[in-house]
Amino acid sequence: MKKTFAAVLLAGLLVQPVSAGAPPYTSEAPIAFMKDLSSGAILYDKGGDTPMPPASMAKMMTAHVAFRLIQQGQLKLDTKFTVRPETWAKWHGPQAGSTMFLSAGEQVSVENLLHGIVTLSGNDACVVLAEGIAGTEQAFAGLMNEEAKRLKLDNSHFGNSNGWPDEGVTYVTARDLARLAEATVNETPDLYKKFYATTSFTWGKTMGGSDITQANRNPILGKIAGADGLKTGHTEEAGYGFTGSAEQDGRRLVMVVAGLTSFNGRIAESVRFMDWGFKAWKSQPLFKKGAVVETAEVQLGSASSVPLVAPQNMAVTLPRTASANITVKVAYTGPIKAPIAKGQQIAQLIISTPDTAPQVLPLVAGEDVAEAGLFGRLWNGLKSFFV
Repeated sequence: MKKTFAAVLLAGLLVQPVSAGAPPYTSEAPIAFMKDLSSGAILYDKGGDTPMPPASMAKMMTAHVAFRLIQQGQLKLDTKFTVRPETWAKWHGPQAGSTMFLSAGEQVSVENLLHGIVTLSGNDACVVLAEGIAGTEQAFAGLMNEEAKRLKLDNSHFGNSNGWPDEGVTYVTARDLARLAEATVNETPDLYKKFYATTSFTWGKTMGGSDITQANRNPILGKIAGADGLKTGHTEEAGYGFTGSAEQDGRRLVMVVAGLTSFNGRIAESVRFMDWGFKAWKSQPLFKKGAVVETAEVQLGSASSVPLVAPQNMAVTLPRTASANITVKVAYTGPIKAPIAKGQQIAQLIISTPDTAPQVLPLVAGEDVAEAGLFGRLWNGLKSFFV
């Protein structure tokens, strides 16, 4: 019968009186959420699980699906898709919102369409990419929802590729947007860096034949050190929103604000919120990548135990002015049945402090453990009588 195992580690680690509580912050946004990816700590949560229309923040999923296909070799950056006249007719002009200024019949590479989506927030670029990948935008929305399911975005659903209002079919939560941003940063880091920090992009011509250059609307680029993503959104029903990320000294934060009432208000609140995340909190290193944190019992394996290893540098996030009273535990359901693959997530590191919710990070198997043969199982069974 399986049981949950939890061992307290590092007895006495930084066990000191706590001198300060969680840093206070009052967001101007109706919905605001912040996570420290270096520790898994939720630093701020105001309506993080409230369903809301994402507006153009839905384009993060469109880009993420494309990034994954590129990474898997199913899509190439130099592949070109043709702008259907019907798509152009629907998605050009002032009534169609943000645009890349594509032309009917134009052939555009996946790379340029992604710049059009990420940098320019082009509604037209999203639909052309979606139709090129999946045949129809509806079919591509199916891919978006499959990916949402894989990422456990349990309170989100996508009805189109660009976040255009669709009578509530498309909805997300701030927590899910932060999780999506985290997945893009961690799973497709090279493509994230290539596209999300671009400050401007040139595509299309004016009536007079001049090139059209548009700036990235990201409100923290150039204002917060280490800012490199992600996506703004605005519609009348959604208000002004932003999902952003920045990295400083190895600490990466992801933030979401939504429901703001003005363009300038979004800029001010986004900069203030991210600045607070870095200045009011600090990171305390715990384990380096590859460090063996604990061992786990193995059932019916070629070995009776397996090392639990940190898959990344691990830290705990604390208020900047606080001393730390940290409890660190390892939890897994076990003994863990073989076979086990090296790098497979099989446990969690749970970090508790007086001022934060539990910070949960994955632990992985440090080596392969094959399933035991008949004699191995007999020997393991015999040994169990003497334990």
